[in-house]
Amino acid sequence: MKAILIDDEKPALQHLERLLLKDGRLEIAGKYTSARLGLQHLQQEKADIVFLDIGMPEMNGLEAAEHIARLDRSIRIVYSTAYSEYAVEAFELNAVDYLLKPVTSQRLGKTLERLVESPEPGGIETAAPEGSGRQQAILCFKRLEFLDSEEPGRKLQWRTSKAQEVFALLLHHQGQWILKDTIVDLIWPDFKPEKALTNLHTTVYHIRRLIKTWNMDVVVEFSQERYRLLMRNVLLDTQQFEEGWQGDRVRTEEEWHRREAVLALYRGDYLGEHHYGWAETRRKELQARYLQMALRSAEYELDALRPRQALGRLLALQEIDPYSEEICRLALRSYADIGDLLGFRKHYDKYKELLESELGIRPDRMMESWVLGLF
Repeated sequence: MKAILIDDEKPALQHLERLLLKDGRLEIAGKYTSARLGLQHLQQEKADIVFLDIGMPEMNGLEAAEHIARLDRSIRIVYSTAYSEYAVEAFELNAVDYLLKPVTSQRLGKTLERLVESPEPGGIETAAPEGSGRQQAILCFKRLEFLDSEEPGRKLQWRTSKAQEVFALLLHHQGQWILKDTIVDLIWPDFKPEKALTNLHTTVYHIRRLIKTWNMDVVVEFSQERYRLLMRNVLLDTQQFEEGWQGDRVRTEEEWHRREAVLALYRGDYLGEHHYGWAETRRKELQARYLQMALRSAEYELDALRPRQALGRLLALQEIDPYSEEICRLALRSYADIGDLLGFRKHYDKYKELLESELGIRPDRMMESWVLGLF
């Protein structure tokens, strides 16, 4: 098997080379003092194994591993580091092994035995079987969830809250490339750059492992210092909602039923339980669309002489947007159609008090005139 060695410290590079030559089980195809030079080698020549130092300037080993995986996922990585704090992270990043410096011949021998005994690497990505009738979905309304028709009660287990947020961010920009520096700034704004990047690479690895355990046709790609998420054969509730969204008036009962199925996708605000600041604009856009579509359904219910049904919907909508004049007006109409004048007056008085105490304004004059006309 061919190997290349990458370490910014020449003495460490030469020491590892001597140990490998003495052992004789690997052919050293190249040795480099920077990750970029090592990557250039891999772009031109095949290698089976890369001995990779973690703590290097410009591009550290964890970052270099992303580039190596993109070039050839069959390449196996053995990390080396002078700092034991990186050992666990290195091993978790799908490395064959890790070596603590100074490397000894005995410890290296164990690594080589592992390489020889298990020559085939394990992959990270996987694809869901097609045509099997299995249905998988990712939900973003209210909270982030995975659904699998073959295991309906299965729970999503994130390694860390940051892994969940990074996945949500990539899903938020589905199919679009995001600079790794942008991800770091959003997710770890208070961390030093080197530590933040280490966290990012470890987190992406955990995300890929989670995707693999769910056997989802979802891929996290890395290229030119950017990440992106691609999906196939997986339903996304926000995408289904936007494809089925209609904001004009409802004309028929059949159309009302179709819209109900779309509105049912909205279990709550977009990623609402996670409180991600970067999701706020999208949250408001989807909420506004939901309110508009639901109001059109309430209007249809009132026109179809179903005021109690409309009122139940409108009271729920008012919980989302308590200041909306349109919601209040339709709710008052519902009370009037039911003949509940006491409920009508209580609802109006509560709305009026809210506007005056919270916003310092009064209800619209036309609404006030309507109320005064009834009482």
